Order: sequence, then structure tokens, then C-alpha cells
Amino acid sequence: MDGKEGLLERAARMFDLPADAVAGVPRIEIVGDGELRMGPHRGILAYGSEEIHISGGKLVVRVVGEGLELRAMTPAELLITGRIRAVEFMG
Repeated sequence: MDGKEGLLERAARMFDLPADAVAGVPRIEIVGDGELRMGPHRGILAYGSEEIHISGGKLVVRVVGEGLELRAMTPAELLITGRIRAVEFMG
């Protein structure tokens, strides 16, 4: 971790802010096994009904499942539905 990231984390704690809002890392919300929301993101890298790869900046989020669909996408957030089996973070 470099000095800048450490400073951002300290500022987040000091002002009681979520670290993701300050550090620019994506926030992922999973509801059951059928819905995943992620934001912010930097686009879709690979898309299929069994696997979707999403750019999260410094990391790639791999969503694995069945019947996966990109239901909504804005620059701020995206929504994936289907039967989600796994979520992996690749650096």
C-alpha cells in the first residue's frame, strides 16, 4: 500500500466515511443468489450467460453462474441477475 492509499483510509476513518467512497474501489451488493449490484465500474470485459467479467479499476470482478444477464448499466452502477454461484476478485 502506498502513502496515498494510507492517507485516504485514514481520512475515511476520521470523517466516518465508507472506505470505498474515498479510495475509488467498487462496492458490491449481493442479494441472495439472484442479484448483484456493483458500482462504480469501468465496463464489461467479458459477457456470457455463465460468466461475466467486470472492470473495477485495479481489479476485475468475475461473476460465475447460470442464466446471468446484465439487466441495467449506467456509468455509476450495474445490475446482474440470474443464479449467481461465485464472485471472484482478480488482481
